[in-house]
Amino acid sequence: MKSFLNARDAVVTDAIDGFVASSGARDLGRLDGFPDIKVVLRTDWDRSRVALVSGGGSGHEPAHLGFVGEGLLTAAVCGEVFASPTVDAVLAAILAVTGEPGCVLIVKNYTGDRLNFGLAAEKARARGLKVEVVIVGDDIAIEGAPQPRGIAGTLLVHKLAGAAAAAGLPLAEVAARARDAATHVRSLGLALTTGAMPGAEREERIAADAVELGLGIHGEPGSRTIPFAAADVLVEQVAGPLAATLGPDDRIALMVNSLGGTPPLDMAIVMGAVMKSPLGARADYVIGPAPLMTSLDMRGFSLTALILDETRRAGLLAPSASAAWVSARAITSPRRVATPDLDDGAAAPASDDPAVRRLLLAATQTLQAMGPEIDALDAKVGDGDAGSTFAKCAAAVETRIDALPLADGAALLGALGHVLSRIGGGSSGVLLATFFTAAGAAFGDGGWPKALAAGLDRMKSYGGAKVGDRTMIDALEPALDALSRGSALPEAAAAARQGAEATKTMTKAKAGRSSYVPSSALHGVPDPGAEAVARVLERLANL
Repeated sequence: MKSFLNARDAVVTDAIDGFVASSGARDLGRLDGFPDIKVVLRTDWDRSRVALVSGGGSGHEPAHLGFVGEGLLTAAVCGEVFASPTVDAVLAAILAVTGEPGCVLIVKNYTGDRLNFGLAAEKARARGLKVEVVIVGDDIAIEGAPQPRGIAGTLLVHKLAGAAAAAGLPLAEVAARARDAATHVRSLGLALTTGAMPGAEREERIAADAVELGLGIHGEPGSRTIPFAAADVLVEQVAGPLAATLGPDDRIALMVNSLGGTPPLDMAIVMGAVMKSPLGARADYVIGPAPLMTSLDMRGFSLTALILDETRRAGLLAPSASAAWVSARAITSPRRVATPDLDDGAAAPASDDPAVRRLLLAATQTLQAMGPEIDALDAKVGDGDAGSTFAKCAAAVETRIDALPLADGAALLGALGHVLSRIGGGSSGVLLATFFTAAGAAFGDGGWPKALAAGLDRMKSYGGAKVGDRTMIDALEPALDALSRGSALPEAAAAARQGAEATKTMTKAKAGRSSYVPSSALHGVPDPGAEAVARVLERLANL
């Protein structure tokens, strides 16, 4: 799998240098022990307070180096991808930041981390330093697990311990706050795909129709595989078990974490689904949605619940600053603002014309049925949504057909334009809305052919395309010309088909998304809009 890397053995060191270079005025630096010692630390640290050190394998960015800063970590120790840092690397971090007040190591509950951080703590104590170790095991995926894994909830332990350290509390109290946080935090994740190691092929372990619940942040198999389903259903598979671990009166802070490859759009949908769940009803604050503790480019999410009391609430809301920390925000219900009146006059009364109804339904059903095929064509030469846009517009018209003035040509065209201007997204939707609106205004003695020709003129004027530019106009204009000459629908459909076929040989688009696509990708592929127009007219011609 292609990755942005120079060499596989330099992935982590190159990433650390890039991160530190972009940190600006955050007073971050790194120890100079590359490549064996990979430690990011505060350069403004004066050792007058308890230091906090955490870390682990890389591949979870922005954890852990992204959380070095005031009110959070003092230093982060980075291992290789999914590998614990060495004892010497951890010890170097401790020695670099620990003064008389001492140091707290916050360690995720994995064997490698426990061993390496633990031995480093012993070595530091042997040098006379005061070191406390706090183990975080927030994963609830495996019921009754004797050693639950430490996953995203570790970041909330960083936050609460960091607040205590920033307040100048002594070592014992900072460690106690960290352990208290670890006791009251729990997490669960779900993924659609595994993550791909840099420069390696992805292990396609998860079937296309399945998801894994409770998998670890190193890509370990989940506690169980469940069927792929709608977002609300999948989120409930995570939110439900977390809610079941809470007491009847517990209020929580909720962290919504992307596992790395989940787009912001998807994470917003996950957030909305969480707020509809019983877990969302228990939340006073939210952290995210954001990539915080990732697993390379895994497409998935995790939810973390921190049970609140006054002390934990104060620690969560205490000031902090780092390159990646996302502050907790109070959850509020969205305010709704009235939509301005968009109606452009009284709607024409509904009326019926069986012939027009039959033609209109044939067109809308054809557009909906061919949606996936037109999307597939558009994916080759555009952004892949032309068929969906046409189908959405068609469905909107079909559901309103009984309210349309089918017996009044001018009113019907105007009504179609009104419907499409409200629901038709993308350029195709607004072009069709323009076409029908202008056609309705021009409907008169010339009837349908003259009105449709006027609509086409307006579409060309605003859209900027003409015949030969590789758009739907290559099929629409020949068809409307045929109708204007008195030809019947079969002749118009044939003209549209000829125009659509011609777009296959047009290797330079002059309008639309295809204009950004190289000529090699266009050859032999019809314009999706022209193909849609031709198919609709062919369907109408066969009624």
